[in-house]
Formats: sequence, C-alpha cells, structure tokens
Amino acid sequence: MVGFRIRHLVRTFTQQMKKSPSIAEQTHLRGLDLLRNPRYNRGMAFTLQEREELGLQGLLPPRVLTIETQKKRIMESLGRCATDLDRYLQLIWLLQRNETLFFRLLIDHVTELMPYVYTPTVGEACQRFGHIFKTPRGLFISFEDRGKIRKILDNWPEKDVRVIVVTDGERILGLGDLGASGAGIPVGKLLLYVACGGVEPQRTLPVVLDVGTENLELLQDPLYPGLLRRRVRGADYDAFVDEFVEAVQNKWGENCLIQWEDFGNANAFRILERWRGRHCSFNDDIQGTAAVALAGLLGALKMPGVKSNLSEHVFLFLGAGSAGIGIADLISLYMVKQGLVGTVEEARKRCWFIDSKGLLYRGRALVTKEKQRYAQDIATETLATLGEAMEGVSDATASKPDADAAASQQVPQRRIGLADAVRLLKPTALIGVSTIPKAFDADILAQMAANHERPIVFALSNPTSKSECTAREAYEFTGGRAVFASGSPFDPVKIQTGGDAQERCFVPGQANNVYCFPGCGFGIHLAGATRFTDEMFIEAASAVAALVDESDLRQGCVFPPLSKIRDVSAHIAVAIANEAARTGVATRRGSGSQGQFTPADAYALQYDPAY
Repeated sequence: MVGFRIRHLVRTFTQQMKKSPSIAEQTHLRGLDLLRNPRYNRGMAFTLQEREELGLQGLLPPRVLTIETQKKRIMESLGRCATDLDRYLQLIWLLQRNETLFFRLLIDHVTELMPYVYTPTVGEACQRFGHIFKTPRGLFISFEDRGKIRKILDNWPEKDVRVIVVTDGERILGLGDLGASGAGIPVGKLLLYVACGGVEPQRTLPVVLDVGTENLELLQDPLYPGLLRRRVRGADYDAFVDEFVEAVQNKWGENCLIQWEDFGNANAFRILERWRGRHCSFNDDIQGTAAVALAGLLGALKMPGVKSNLSEHVFLFLGAGSAGIGIADLISLYMVKQGLVGTVEEARKRCWFIDSKGLLYRGRALVTKEKQRYAQDIATETLATLGEAMEGVSDATASKPDADAAASQQVPQRRIGLADAVRLLKPTALIGVSTIPKAFDADILAQMAANHERPIVFALSNPTSKSECTAREAYEFTGGRAVFASGSPFDPVKIQTGGDAQERCFVPGQANNVYCFPGCGFGIHLAGATRFTDEMFIEAASAVAALVDESDLRQGCVFPPLSKIRDVSAHIAVAIANEAARTGVATRRGSGSQGQFTPADAYALQYDPAY
C-alpha cells in the first residue's frame, strides 16, 4: 500500500505540472463544427468566455456544468439501460460526441464500466456488429485494397500513430470467425490502451484486415459489412499482411507498435514468427495472455499453502491453441531466466496439454508443430490401461521418435480425458483456455482439492459464457481452497469453509489481458522501442505480481485491484522501457541515472483527460 501511495503522489505531482493549451489554441474549429468534433467538444462544460470566443453562444443551454456533473448524468443514464449491450452502445455514442468526457468517465469508473466496453459485452457487440453499426472507428482494409494499403493509411487523419491493434476477425474471443464484424475488438482494446495505460487517443489506430469469412451465416446476412467471400489463404494472405506491415513501417516507423489480435492459430503463430525480429509487434492472444497468466501464477505463489518455487509445479492446460501454448512458452522461459531449471526442454516437462483428441503425449498422432514440443513421455503400460481407443487412429500410427528402428515400440493411441489426466498427473495448476463451458466440473475440482492443499484453478476463456467454471463453482467444489482466476469478471463469492458457521468472502482475480497490454504498449511508447522481446513479457508479469499485496491475498485475489490499473500500467511501462534500454532497442532515454526510466517519466507522459 505504501508503494501505491508514493506512486499516487508522483502521478499527482507530474499531472499538476501539465498545462493543456486552450481549445482556441488547439483547433480552428468554431460553432457547430466544434460541437460535432469529439476531440474538442466539451458540451455544456464550455465556460461562458469560451462560448463567446468559439462562437457557441445560443448553441448550448445557458448553464455551465462541470465534468463531474456530466459524469453523474452519464452514470444515471447507464443505470436506466435495459441491457449491457445498450450500455455499450451508449458509451460508444458518448465517445463519438465527447472523447475527453468518455475517457474521464472510464478511468474513474474502470471497474464498473470495463465489462461494458470490453469483455464480455464486446463479444455480443461483435456478433451483432452489422446490425448496430453507426459511425466507423478505425480503418477497414480489405483484400481488394492490396497494392494500395500505404495510400489508405494516408487517409487516417492522425500524423503520429504509436499503437495499432489489428485483427482479421478469424477467432474473436471464443465466438469463432466473425470476419469484419470483429472490428469491435481492436476498438475496445485501444480504449483500454488509453484509459488503463495512458496512451493518448490520437496515437492509437484500430484496423481490420478483411480477407473474408468462413461464417456462412454472416455471408448470408444482408447487413454484414465485410467482404462477401470465403477467407483468403496461403501466399496471397501472407503477401497482404506483409504489405500492411511494410506500409506501417514506411509511414510511422519500426517503433509503431502493432498488436496482432484474434487471428486464427495457424496464422497467429506464423505472423508472429515472421515479424518477430523485423518490427515492433506482439500477439496478444499468445504473448499478452501468457504474461497475464504468468503474473497470476507468480501472485499465486505468495498464497499460504502454495509451493513458492514455480519449477515445483505441474501445469495441465485444457486447450492447446495459441493462448495455451503461449502461456506454457512463457512459463518455461521464466523458469530458465530465473535459474529454476537448466534448459527450456526441462521446463517444458512441467507443462501438459489436453486438446480435442485428449491428453497430448509423445508418440500420439494428430499433433501440430506448436504442440509437438509439449508432447511428454507416458509409460506404454499406463497408456494401454487409460482412456479409450482414438477413433480412426491405429496404434501403428506413431512410434517414439527417440527409439532405435530395431527396438521401436508402437505407442498405444488412447484418448485420455481431463478427469483421467488430473488423476494421473496430479497437476498443481489447472489452466483453462478451451472455451468449453463447465469443463471444470465438480468431480474434477474436487479431485484437484484432494491432490493438493491449495490447487490453482485458472478458467481463462472469454466471454463469461465460455468460462470453464464459475468462481462460485471453483470455491464451492474445492471447499474454498482453490486459488482462482478467470478471464471474464465474476462477482465476489461468499461460502462457508471448513467447519466454520460464518461465511468467507472470496474476491476472484480477473486474469484479464488489460493487466498487460496497455502497460506494455505504453512502455514501448515511453522508450520508443523498435522491438518487443519475450523478456519484456517476463518483466510485465513480474511487475504485476509485485503489486499484489497482503490485502489482495487475504481475499483470495492474485491480481491487484482493477481500480489501480493506471498505476499498474505505469509500473509495467517503466519495467518495459528499462528492458528496452538494457537490450539496446530503446530510441529514448529516461530522466534517471544513466538514462534509466522512472515512474515520473511514465506519469509525465500518461494521458490524463481533463477540460
């Protein structure tokens, strides 16, 4: 708590030193043109003097309101909305009218409002995007625009974009291929970059790369706004993405951060590897999710009854897509960097996966390249007695790759489900990235509690309807002993534990990527970094975990409160910027000793919306 108070004082001091130019100094707009511009519009908060100077007399009711009164009006209006989608639409409408008021409201009420501007409500907004679409925000670059992408970027009015979030809409949350209707995701992410990270709104750009969709329902929908064609694949797709990145480099430089968001697994890994060393970019589903999950695990290590050495844990993932593989990769890298194990291969042996064909093991058929490095050894005898035969796959399909040809043994091809895997492996941590609701049922959670004093249960799938279990289920079925975190928010849970007659209140941690990407992007901006390295995600995770205090842990929460997210992001940004400086990819220097970045540097740059 002391650390947060110090950071608050530094932030308050640096923000008080800022002096914004007047509206008249910022723009030539006057009268109705000014009121229709969300960047400069203040509505009834314009002073009488400003109204006279800017040609606004008679265009507004006579009373002058403060921003606090305006916020109160909006919150009352949100309370009258019938559905969460209505609240989302009203907030987006506010953003399109008065940008300063929107971000001030979101910053001051982030815990209440984030579920409306992002998960879970943004999922429904994407599903219905063509039916609720009003004013475009960001750029829509279609496959038909190939050869002209650089010219399209010139149509964007802002001259110094620092953060781009881009999607092709193929894997929107746990909802599948939504094509151009996935536009709500980059828009929502960038709202959080501003509100939670502190990046100035004019330095952000949401982008949709529209290459079609495999969603036949959308293709038959007369209100679908995207290309009416099946998805582009292969070399043409890669060339299209390459042209986009090269156009960004040409216009805004290599230190303009590109965040890849909600791409299909095959494209996600390939694009990440292709541009890893050539541009400042990262994939939020693979790397951002990994950093947040690692932060939660590091926070969990502080819990009484949890082994404090990460290398002593066994991790079982339900789901072997980009998120799960990304988390395991970062866990493994962390163990090596911290000297907990000697090699990445040794670290990977602590990570097990279950995909649609069951437990992943060495010699099992139907294993992709990304999954192969997590295929572990299981005794042939054990395999022969567990699970059920895999349909359409014979035992002769695969042999142990390290066996001599003469002594090669057939590996039984058995489908081992989650329940059997929990009994066999006795994992200390169960991590859900499957989008299979209720997959962590009462029997599995009870088995986790039987195996360990404080089992770690992370149900990370979004939106809420796709969560592997609810917070209440995790606590009730483990007798209140689970260390729980989820991808979407859950309300606090009160249950009786042990022989106690009194109820105990648990505050579930939300392993939301908002704990990572806004601070990471802000750190890249702070340092002017030209690359985003894997080690930066370790720095981000460690920074988040360091801010989990005793009061959080007593409530069962492994993340700091969302109400402190601006301070968390500033803390991450300093760590990211200093890592960039250490590795020689920073183009700026901090104000500290030997050019180190300090919290004062972060708070001085952080966007603080005010009239």
